[in-house]
Amino acid sequence: MTKKKNNFYVVWLGYNPGIYNSWDECKEQIFGFAGAKYKGFSTIEEAKEAYSQGFENFIQSKNKTINLASIPQEICICVDAACSGNPGIMEYQGVWCQDKQLIFKEGPFKNATNNIGEFLAIVHGLSWLKKNNLPFPLYSDSAIAINWIKQGKVNSKLQQDSENKKLFQLIFRAEKWLKENPNYNEVRKWDTNTWGEIPADFGRK
Repeated sequence: MTKKKNNFYVVWLGYNPGIYNSWDECKEQIFGFAGAKYKGFSTIEEAKEAYSQGFENFIQSKNKTINLASIPQEICICVDAACSGNPGIMEYQGVWCQDKQLIFKEGPFKNATNNIGEFLAIVHGLSWLKKNNLPFPLYSDSAIAINWIKQGKVNSKLQQDSENKKLFQLIFRAEKWLKENPNYNEVRKWDTNTWGEIPADFGRK
């Protein structure tokens, strides 16, 4: 199935919210804006409808067919990352799965990747659970990051430079934490196809 091309971009939260006719115009409104909310659409009609709904209502209508009863009911936390560009500006966060209450949020980090953000988010969440002596599982929608957790290290081609020096320090610290804390909480894969977007999602797809 051919994926529809995005010809229009809605910016709900950015420097100047609105509808834009190209990715370059959209980028100017979101790059460097922490917590920006935006999405691409193939037609102007779809973009106008989504913008008029507002971000929260749009997300709710998008996920209205999801079987909410199948979503994990036990107490748990979930994490996610968002990156504008690849590499680009990245941030990550962790929330309670049940009510999306924010637990932690880090970034933005320059010259980073989404996979690295997912990895750091998982380790940050595991560290937070251990520090607070909580037995709850952690969910992530990134199979790559979960595999890196199992390996105990990041497997990325991203090179260190003057802009991401702090990011690499966090990576080294996260890998060190995993080595020193092998008995961490259970990390589970969030089933996006069945449950919809993970509660920690930044809403930028």
